[in-house]
Amino acid sequence: MNSIQMAWRCVLRKPVKSILLLLTVFIISISLTAGMASKNASIATTDTARQAVGAGFLLEENEANRHARIEALSRKIGENKEGSLGGYYQKKTIINGTENWQSGTDNSFETLLLEDIRKIAAVPGISAYNITTGTMAVNPVNFKRIEDADVDQNADIQGVSLIGNLDMAMDSNVLSGNLSLIAGRMITGRDSDVCIISEELAAKNSLTIGDNLAFNDCHDREGSAIYQAEIIGIYQTRQKMAPYMSGDTYRSENVIFTDLRFPEKAEGNKNNPLFAKAYFKVADVDEYASVKKAIKQVDINWERYDLIDNHGNLDTMSSNFHDLQSISNVLIWIIAGASFVILCLIFVFWMKSRVQEAGILLALGTSQIRILRQMLLEALMISLLALVLSYTAAPVLSSFMADYLVEQQIEQAKQQDMADEGKVAKPYEEAEQKVVDVQADITWEIILLDAVGVTLLIAISITTAGIIILRKHPRDILSQMS
Repeated sequence: MNSIQMAWRCVLRKPVKSILLLLTVFIISISLTAGMASKNASIATTDTARQAVGAGFLLEENEANRHARIEALSRKIGENKEGSLGGYYQKKTIINGTENWQSGTDNSFETLLLEDIRKIAAVPGISAYNITTGTMAVNPVNFKRIEDADVDQNADIQGVSLIGNLDMAMDSNVLSGNLSLIAGRMITGRDSDVCIISEELAAKNSLTIGDNLAFNDCHDREGSAIYQAEIIGIYQTRQKMAPYMSGDTYRSENVIFTDLRFPEKAEGNKNNPLFAKAYFKVADVDEYASVKKAIKQVDINWERYDLIDNHGNLDTMSSNFHDLQSISNVLIWIIAGASFVILCLIFVFWMKSRVQEAGILLALGTSQIRILRQMLLEALMISLLALVLSYTAAPVLSSFMADYLVEQQIEQAKQQDMADEGKVAKPYEEAEQKVVDVQADITWEIILLDAVGVTLLIAISITTAGIIILRKHPRDILSQMS
């Protein structure tokens, strides 16, 4: 009788022990598989406030990475220490005799990197691209803004909003059809010191194409430099643009579109731009999927960004979604450690219950190594069935585990945002994202890693438990039989 036949008969002869090992390996395998699938989960979110329009992609800053960079810079500066580093600052203020700490970031920290935008724009299949600045509040020097007469304006900064574009024809307001020109032309990449104003603002100030508007820093109205922009267009909207902050400074009628580099000058941050988003137009709609794949292969630090498709969906790697990857790694190690302990206890139980069998085999001249090998073969037979069963059920558990971990990360992020509220100044209002789908796919790579991992756990556990036999002399084992 060969080893395989003996192993199979032993499996059938002790059904209770075999079923116990089967269930144990099944649970271990499905847990490891789910953990690895969650680690590499694809998280689809939708965000109507940041939705790209048409056949193109929208690039924006990733909020999780932003928080991580702030924390890293804060640690470098030191707790309860004043200083600035990499566009982040923290300083101490005394208000009514009470010490307070303030922190914030500047444009250099918040902006999308121009070199990264250009790398993506160079991807084959991208026909054109646009860069849009953050909304910047500035002081209107030689004209009046639109105000609500029934609202107390003391809390408002008494300004207007500037939004710069490299190519205004690809601004999200234009692409959506909400904004159109009633006079003049759109801003292009060749323009400098130009602007497009609302029809309401033009009517209030009797402005026409060719007039010049003057702006300066609303925080230093008297001492800051004044910059002028020529009106080249007047726009109308189907629906009022939603203000990104409260106050008449940001109301729809007071939004003025300019060339890409004008807002930073008027705001008092010349040569320090804030590029808030970039839009990349796909030339051929039929090539949309392949272009998206090519974009994701561009050599940039993707953890810094979100890439949003034309439906407002965002596919982000788990490492880019807060701490999902690190949590999954910890979970995998905990499962592996607990599995090793459980398997060791099971095989110790096997060894002790088979002392007489081992004694008989030793008396017949069978070596101790061969006895362990026989038990390993039995365990692998049972484990093979357990692995097959686990892979049929793994997708359900993987999806559930990934959903749970993502929900926990979202809840943790909300709590962190509440704790940080008011601590960090932001030049923009965060858009709320909604997770619409979490895909935890079971790939062949995951199946192979799981099978190898389970096999190693069983082999190491049997070897560890086998010390009970290997450390004893065959004569001692035979004496126990009596």
